[in-house]
This record gives sequence, structure tokens and C-alpha cells, in this order.
Amino acid sequence: MSTPLEDAMDTLIRIFHHYSGKEGDRYKLSKGELKELLTSELTDFLSGQKDPLLVEKIMKDLDSNQDNEVDFHEFVTLVAALTVACNDFFEEQLKKEGF
Repeated sequence: MSTPLEDAMDTLIRIFHHYSGKEGDRYKLSKGELKELLTSELTDFLSGQKDPLLVEKIMKDLDSNQDNEVDFHEFVTLVAALTVACNDFFEEQLKKEGF
């Protein structure tokens, strides 16, 4: 029986590979695959965004090796950064509420 953290890790891997490889390298996300993943899996994050170039900006920021694709390492960097930002937001809210 796996732990919740192991389940979360498995979910990250499965989600990445569900979207990767539809175009080009099966172990990387193209811009189109990244957009599909963000649209389908991070709907709350994207719903408040008005920037039509958001996906391009995210792609540029994530693509550390500049191959115009996002590998799993680069994807996990995005997930970690968003998770840290969410945690910071919730901690700030708790402080404002006096907890």
C-alpha cells in the first residue's frame, strides 16, 4: 500500500506522460501539449489569467535547455514553484486571520 506522497508522485508522472509524446518526443511536452496540460489540469490557475501569451511565457521560463520542449524535470520545476506559491498564499491568509 502506497503513502499519499507516493501517490502524489505517481500522479505527477502519469499526468506528464498522458500529455507528452502526442507530438514529437514522447518524453517531452511540446508547446501544444503543455498548453493542453495546463488547460486541462490547472484550470483554476489559468482561469484568472488574461495574458494571451501566458503559455509561451511559461514555456520559455521552463525550457531551461532551450530545446522548445518541456521535459519531466522542467515540468516538475513548474509544479514545485506553483505549490510553493500556493503554500505561501495560504500561510499569508492564515497570518491575516490570526492563526
